Amino acid sequence: MKILHLADEGGACGDEFDNSSVLLRLLESLRDSGGGKLVVGKGLWRTGPIELYTQTELTLDEGAVLSFIPDTERYAPVLTRWEGIECHTMRPCIFSSGQHDVSITGKGRVDGNGKAWWDLFREKRARGQKVPELDIEKKLASLNPGYRTQSGGGGGREIQFLRPSFVQFANCKNVRLEGITVSNSPFWTVHPLYCEGVIISGVTIENPHDAPNTDGIDIDSCCDVEITHCTIGVGDDGIVLKSGSGADGIRVNKPTKGVTVRNCTVGNGHGGIVIGSETAAGVSDVLAENCDFLGTDRGIRIKTRRGRGGVISGLVFRNLNMEDNLCPLAINMYYRCGLNPGDEVLFSQEAMSVSAVTPHISGITVSGIRAIGCRASAGFVAGLPESPIENLVIEDCTFATNENATASPDESDMYLGIPPVTGKGFRVLNAINPVFRNVTVTGPAEPFIMS
Repeated sequence: MKILHLADEGGACGDEFDNSSVLLRLLESLRDSGGGKLVVGKGLWRTGPIELYTQTELTLDEGAVLSFIPDTERYAPVLTRWEGIECHTMRPCIFSSGQHDVSITGKGRVDGNGKAWWDLFREKRARGQKVPELDIEKKLASLNPGYRTQSGGGGGREIQFLRPSFVQFANCKNVRLEGITVSNSPFWTVHPLYCEGVIISGVTIENPHDAPNTDGIDIDSCCDVEITHCTIGVGDDGIVLKSGSGADGIRVNKPTKGVTVRNCTVGNGHGGIVIGSETAAGVSDVLAENCDFLGTDRGIRIKTRRGRGGVISGLVFRNLNMEDNLCPLAINMYYRCGLNPGDEVLFSQEAMSVSAVTPHISGITVSGIRAIGCRASAGFVAGLPESPIENLVIEDCTFATNENATASPDESDMYLGIPPVTGKGFRVLNAINPVFRNVTVTGPAEPFIMS
């Protein structure tokens, strides 16, 4: 195997040196020689976006920091998927497309310097920007002519400020991430897209709890995935499974299936193990077990809505420990984020016509859950009247609410259109004969709220 060391090949540490051209040269050299390993040694190494190729391993030694320069113009447009829609976006910081046997390993860190991206996004939102302004936004708008009618999740599609995913593998086979720390992502952090055979093991992901849209791991239309022994604290969902949004996701028709999540810890974040809200091609054959979700807003979270489409089925969640969540289990088909003006009809309590973009949820088994200190409610399950949740089994679980917490039951998940309730009991709406077997709910006066 050919092994190159950045320090020996013209790279330099420190805030004043840009290693972009050196990294480009070395990674292309490995590509041209059939693969190999690039070693980043101890120290701070600044760079722009980089690309990994077949049979290439990027290894970061302990004490190494690969730091990505937050300059919007460096991240030239690339065709990928952003919040469930295929479109051009800013180039991911670390990108691999159409490759196989690609890996990032070691005990070092990659840092996306996300604060500059988050601050710019917040500034745009605070002053109410409505149209593309930056050169990169205008360029993306020209490449994405239909963007005004595309759905989003609140990340900035309407102004085409399509921030780069941090680490993205697209259309790759046999991907491995092991041991590294990934911090301060501009947008989604680790994003395998259309991949087959993904192993993510012992990875630490660190984003501030208020960093916008900084999901930890987004498995997007992938199959044969294993996520183990990871530690995640982020500003959005922790471990997320997706498969495209609405008509575009149905067109692409690449489901997520065959996913195992085991022995992971998620701290800060909106959800621990999450399905959706981009569910168009379906999510199935999922096992999540032996994980801790500590202080996340939700523990298990399944979110979709009318217009998103897809069949969610064959999900097993077992032996999960949850503490101080808003809601330990939320299954929400009235998810509100990213709605466009005029979309309110999507949140009607009246039954709508079933179509190709009507989501369906069935075959969910939840067992061995221990949830204490639930601040908003013991659980929240809300199907659609035209597509109620089917074959939901919850067994051998304990849920204990914190009745002194000030959080409202309405904070159980980000829903719209459902009447509020006052109690923190386990709420079920539009589900066909859910099974509760050996389930204990302590704290609320009304343990179960069935509608």
